[in-house]
Amino acid sequence: MTIYALSSGPGVSGIAVIRISGPETRNVISKLTSGDLPKPRVATLKKISKIGNNELIDEGIIIWFPAPQSYTGEDMAEFHVHGSRAVIEAIQKSISKIENCRLAEPGEFTKIAFQNGKINMLKAESISDLISSETEIQRQQAIKIMFGKSSDKFNSLREKLLKILSNVEAKIDFPEDDLPEDIVKKIKKDSEEIKKEIEKILNDQKVGERIREGFKIAILGPTNAGKSSLLNYLSKRDVAIVSEIAGTTRDVIEAHLNLDGYPVIISDTAGIRDSKDEIEKKGIKLALKRAEDADLNIIVIEPKSTDFTRFLNDLANDKALIVVNKSELGVSNVDDQIKQYNPIYLSIKEEKNLDTLIDSIKENLKNKFIKSEDILITRERHRQNLEQCVFHLNNFQGKNSKEDFDKAAEDLRLATRHLGMIVGKVDVEEILGSIFRDFCIGK
Repeated sequence: MTIYALSSGPGVSGIAVIRISGPETRNVISKLTSGDLPKPRVATLKKISKIGNNELIDEGIIIWFPAPQSYTGEDMAEFHVHGSRAVIEAIQKSISKIENCRLAEPGEFTKIAFQNGKINMLKAESISDLISSETEIQRQQAIKIMFGKSSDKFNSLREKLLKILSNVEAKIDFPEDDLPEDIVKKIKKDSEEIKKEIEKILNDQKVGERIREGFKIAILGPTNAGKSSLLNYLSKRDVAIVSEIAGTTRDVIEAHLNLDGYPVIISDTAGIRDSKDEIEKKGIKLALKRAEDADLNIIVIEPKSTDFTRFLNDLANDKALIVVNKSELGVSNVDDQIKQYNPIYLSIKEEKNLDTLIDSIKENLKNKFIKSEDILITRERHRQNLEQCVFHLNNFQGKNSKEDFDKAAEDLRLATRHLGMIVGKVDVEEILGSIFRDFCIGK
């Protein structure tokens, strides 16, 4: 089956790109254009006409990618045409009339590229992340994964496990032959090193997932301290209702922001105070839960917030920034207990010192979560497979020490399989290949 789709963004544009992939690609070009097929990978200007009556649709650039030298590994072409809806619709309608051609499903071009071995699973995911990236740090992470940093690491670990497995498999296949003592020691040493290396990767504070999904920041504090005003300022729009009436915010209000390159999900929460109102009490409970789950809490108080100090003791920790708003009212009466936290004094009303707060937020996230360049895990499925790999390596080491090689080998196979699942590679034949390559069986 041959697939086609608009690969550029929908809507009116100067240029639109329609992509075709599959065995009928050559036929599509021939039926919609006249003359010879374009030279491979050479941009060629051609008139594009409707099938049947030769009515001209548009004039555009055709690029022809014969298999296997294409993104998908199949015959593939790109039509670069004027980006009007009428032109796009006319071309797609003409292609649909050709037998065995259909509209592509979401992500199908990349899926075919993966199935044809042009890219691995990590690169496929990173392409999706790059398309979805909204901030500079998300783009940088997607590019690093796309160009093999993670896949190289996981493939390297997997190759080491396959090497160990080939030794264990050899012992199973030839039980009468004892493995040399140095190989037995190397099996134990290498499996322990691989396990420790994976555990180190897992101990990453989930930085990759945080960058991909957004850092979670909760705005907390007493009623009427300016929490909603701060959310609106950072969002550059009126996300939350601002009122002089205390307790306006009852539920959690979220906004997704690009904070100078940092992807952030910031939440405005209900004002924390002693309340008998059942709805407000539920809102306060939600606020405290959001504070617990957040990567960073911004605690907003005002100079007169003396009755909030007992709540402050519970919330002020290493993931909290203390902010004293309404500094235009004077800060001489700020409680000594609040001063000990070295708060940031600002005025949202007069837009004073807000840059200092934004710099503090960025510095806090950078120091805690973006210290390392070695970001390898970006999705929960990566983490789950690595955790399963460690689990089976632990089992392998226990069984291997008892020389229960049959069961030990199965745990090693499972550990190898989980590493392979990250990059989308699970091939039993590689184990046999490793045995025959590294062991002189006939001697």
